[in-house]
Amino acid sequence: MPWRPLHPTDLPALTTIANQIHQTLPERPEIFAERIRLFPAGCWALTLAPEPETQAGNEGQLVGYAISHPIRAGQPPALDTLLGRIAPDADQYYIHDVAVLPGVRGRGLAAEGVRRLLEVAGRYESTGLVSVYGTEEFWGRFGFGVAEVGEELAGKVRGYGGEAVFLVRRNGEGVGSRGVCLM
Repeated sequence: MPWRPLHPTDLPALTTIANQIHQTLPERPEIFAERIRLFPAGCWALTLAPEPETQAGNEGQLVGYAISHPIRAGQPPALDTLLGRIAPDADQYYIHDVAVLPGVRGRGLAAEGVRRLLEVAGRYESTGLVSVYGTEEFWGRFGFGVAEVGEELAGKVRGYGGEAVFLVRRNGEGVGSRGVCLM
């Protein structure tokens, strides 16, 4: 099951997966389309390998995705919000979402997707994300820790649900560094 770049043609399947996994956190297809258009290097598709007898050019069924892009430090977009553009002074990498369908979980595929995103993130001092559904332990394996946040960011994070927290990791050496303050 390879990770490959996301394409605009993946949007229907991506939206179906997002709606299945994030039933309480819906986002419009335009959100995903914009992320792919603005920062394709941070947008990946996880596909089931096509059967050998399938038509050439078939890249397989989408079973997951990973979306990320640069932001200004500690200023992630609110849920279901268009960016408009990537800020020219963006100084933090942001993982918008890593989603894998339940039927293919437990194989290390999400971790592989995160590693791909962190390769791109290495250009920035830190990487942030909003952890939902109690996934802090998963993200902790990659050096993410809970960040102290100011009221504006806390308000955005609340929009992702009661269990949501903003996590940050320092990129480069000292990957395990935690305790970033974004007030």
